[in-house]
Amino acid sequence: MGIFSRFSDIVNSNINSLLDKAEDPQKMVRLIIQEMEDTLVEVRSTSARLLAEKKDVQRQQQRAEHEVLDWESKAELALSKEREDLAKQALIEKQKAQQVVESLQHEIDRVDESLDKLNDEIGQLQEKLADAKARQKTILMRQKTATSRLAVKQQVDSNKVNDAMEKFDRYEAKIDDIEAQVESYDLGKRTLRDEFAELENEGKVNDELEALKARMKAKAKGDE
Repeated sequence: MGIFSRFSDIVNSNINSLLDKAEDPQKMVRLIIQEMEDTLVEVRSTSARLLAEKKDVQRQQQRAEHEVLDWESKAELALSKEREDLAKQALIEKQKAQQVVESLQHEIDRVDESLDKLNDEIGQLQEKLADAKARQKTILMRQKTATSRLAVKQQVDSNKVNDAMEKFDRYEAKIDDIEAQVESYDLGKRTLRDEFAELENEGKVNDELEALKARMKAKAKGDE
């Protein structure tokens, strides 16, 4: 059983609502498109049949119109020969042929009305079909994006990644230990640069001490 039970179901359908309710939107949209395309083929087939029927009725009408003209010509001929009885019979046949012409015209009008409706329905169906195909592309893109994000999430959250990060931490800890060992060898060793730096610092301290003594002496004299 299809998603739609008749053509009006497709035209009046809300594709978004159908997809929202579907457990598998991608499968649902494929089914919708398939049924719309099948319906479009059926509607076009019906249109082709009606067009063929119209042409056949038009041919019948043309023959009936020729009969109308032919019986009118015969009536004129009968009158010209003073055969009024034959003229009347010819006019009766003309009336019959004219009724056939009018009946066939009604049939042509009916077919034209049906074709107009079908053309309108085909236009509506094509719009719905285009909408469904656009939604199908959107759904496929969303599915690919979601699948990619899920794969990344699974990779990030996997134990392999956690194990790798723990290994990095252990390697960094080992390097820290090695660097600490190297630095430990330098502890307590005084280089020539260290001794000169110490002399420079000692000179600065002495200079600052002398300056402080001078300021204190000057202050003491001022107080006197």
